[in-house]
Amino acid sequence: MRIGLAADNGNWHKNRLLAALTALGCEPVLFSLADVAVVTGGGEPLRVPGFPEGLPDGVLLRTISGGTFEATTMRLGVLHALVAAGTVVWNAPTAIERSVDKAATSLLIARQALPTPDTFVLSRREAAMALVASEAAPGRPLVLKPLFGSQGEGLCLIERPEDLPQETDVSGVYYLQRYVARRDGLWRDYRVFVCEGRAIAGMIREGDGWITNVHRGGRPLAWAMPPRAAALAEAAAEAVGCDYTGVDLVEDGEGGFLVLEVNSMPAWSGLQSITEVDIAACIARGFVAAVRAARPPRLVVA
Repeated sequence: MRIGLAADNGNWHKNRLLAALTALGCEPVLFSLADVAVVTGGGEPLRVPGFPEGLPDGVLLRTISGGTFEATTMRLGVLHALVAAGTVVWNAPTAIERSVDKAATSLLIARQALPTPDTFVLSRREAAMALVASEAAPGRPLVLKPLFGSQGEGLCLIERPEDLPQETDVSGVYYLQRYVARRDGLWRDYRVFVCEGRAIAGMIREGDGWITNVHRGGRPLAWAMPPRAAALAEAAAEAVGCDYTGVDLVEDGEGGFLVLEVNSMPAWSGLQSITEVDIAACIARGFVAAVRAARPPRLVVA
């Protein structure tokens, strides 16, 4: 098999995945989507570094390098072109687009009738101010999140219409989600890692403030994951179409859980520190199995 690992940053995750793929007998080629070119005029127009004689059978995507809107669009186009040519891509570009766009994630979760905090996505500040006036109050805030963002960056609590930033500060999109406070006053939520449709590990994330992401100082704690939490995370992964994902949950105060986010390029160093499950190995096994299943059988000539 010709296997590529697309990773631009995060040496810890990159090295774990390289080791896991190598342990399965693969010889993964590490490359960046930023180095892929389109060249017409003869042969395959998509040129992937490390694959001079054709496209890879599979590409395991760890990260997409940051850049302009145009650069990101091209890199997603490369992934779509790989899929169209028969390359197995984990996660698929459609899943990445759905999860990176929080509005699309919320829409898909709601269409599957999965429990999630009330969410409102608007483009005009006047409409967002009217929404906040009717849905929020001091002590009962909404969470304003960047439409494109991760690791807890850019979050803020909105209690009054005048708390809302200008349209230019939110790139013209107000993504607002009802804040779900815990009755015990703890700042705590949950991360469930799903691979191949199965919840394989989970953790509590506890913080000293309401933003609990490990990247922002949240503490990963061991968690005996309830079956209902695992089932909800699996359903959320299926709704968005992720082969592997980190699903963020919060308790609903009535014994159940709500889906906060579905991440198609999740980090798992914090989770790995409190679980015996080898997460990179699970991803590698699932990915390699998918590539093998997609490859046509070899013709054996007697």
